Amino acid sequence: MRGRVLCLCAMFMLAAGAVRAQQPDQDPVGQSFFAPELVIQHQEAIGLSGEQKDYFKGEIRQAQLKFTELQWKLQDEMEKLLSLVKQPRVDEQQALAQLDKVLAAEREIKKEQVTLLVRIKNKLTPEQQSKLSELRGKQVAAGNAI
Repeated sequence: MRGRVLCLCAMFMLAAGAVRAQQPDQDPVGQSFFAPELVIQHQEAIGLSGEQKDYFKGEIRQAQLKFTELQWKLQDEMEKLLSLVKQPRVDEQQALAQLDKVLAAEREIKKEQVTLLVRIKNKLTPEQQSKLSELRGKQVAAGNAI
């Protein structure tokens, strides 16, 4: 029973993280940043320079490589946790140690995500940031109207 609870808790945390990632408008920290997709989608409207485009391409490419590697690591650690908690009798110490590894992998992913968002924001001018905030607000309003 305890193993099932631990497994369900781990899965809930992963699912909750995914839901939060999909709802940036409800995240006060997320509202301070601009998703790469938003910048790419509105590059013309905000007047990205060639230098900015090259910078963003490089940063996004580098981040994608890290994310892929980290996703593999997270999946591996999660599979190990699941194999531990599926046992008829769960070793609490082992399960909690493995959960720490899962959480560490999630932390690495989140850190890389925030690093990318900080770099994007820092490369945008205040005017570009203002315009993106306005465009994001319009998208949210349009999405809520549906």
